[in-house]
Amino acid sequence: MSPAARALPALILGAVLIGLAPIFVRLVEVGPSAAAFWRLALALPLLGLLLAARSGDRDGAGPGGSLRSLRWLWLAGLFFAGDLAVWHQSIEFTSVANATLLANMAPVFVTLAAWLLYGERISRGFALGLALALAGAACLVADSLSVSRQTAFGDLLGVLAAMFYAGYIIGVSRQRRVFDTAQVMFWTTAAGVLVTLPLALALGETIWPTSARDWALLVGLALLSHVGGQGLIAYALAHLPAAFSSVSLLVQPVAATLFAWLLLAEVFGPLQALGGGIVLGGILLCRLAMLRPAGVMTAKSPPG
Repeated sequence: MSPAARALPALILGAVLIGLAPIFVRLVEVGPSAAAFWRLALALPLLGLLLAARSGDRDGAGPGGSLRSLRWLWLAGLFFAGDLAVWHQSIEFTSVANATLLANMAPVFVTLAAWLLYGERISRGFALGLALALAGAACLVADSLSVSRQTAFGDLLGVLAAMFYAGYIIGVSRQRRVFDTAQVMFWTTAAGVLVTLPLALALGETIWPTSARDWALLVGLALLSHVGGQGLIAYALAHLPAAFSSVSLLVQPVAATLFAWLLLAEVFGPLQALGGGIVLGGILLCRLAMLRPAGVMTAKSPPG
């Protein structure tokens, strides 16, 4: 199977693995920004080893970027750190349902950016699939959604988290034309480490884990959700349009809902099952639209 043929299965598996992240974050007894720091810091040594040991197969990347062009990877890493930190903080000011739904609005911002900045054409079928997938995501959390003045600030943080993640997806998608997966993961993770630790300290959070259980949860968060999940997503972004990839990542809230049901005994009823089915239907519709000549395609090259 060619790298391009492996891209969509890798993207879906990556989304499932990052669906475990909310479970780890909820169970571990450190602050939310501290959890983001450990997610990145514990992953960094392994990513460094993978970077040093990578072969000549650049998994879809170009000839490799200069040190100067690494600034774009650092920027993507800062966007990712912002997404983690802001989303975790949004949970403190609004409901988990609101924060989850709003943070998963990233496909809207990615699609708009792909159209406005890079001239990617968006067909009606793709737009319909995106709307359908977002409606399915809303069904997943409909039982707990709330709208009030008290949640407004947290809701705003949720939208900001979606914008940060959209910036990360767009940045990685463009830089995967130059850098391979190992380079992207190492440098974006390193940038995130430098942001999340000062933030956790500034917020006065509990940073140091106090039990073997907490360490195990953080290692799971780092290895499964970050190295595994984000690594597979970074791999796939070299071969799939950013807009379609961001829609496909709505598998993540479906997976998170299932994991919460299996591991935390949270509710998973007919409405959640319906929402999951609608999300998958929306992703399929986007995929079919992308495969047609009028679907999503790059109309012009990115600026050099």
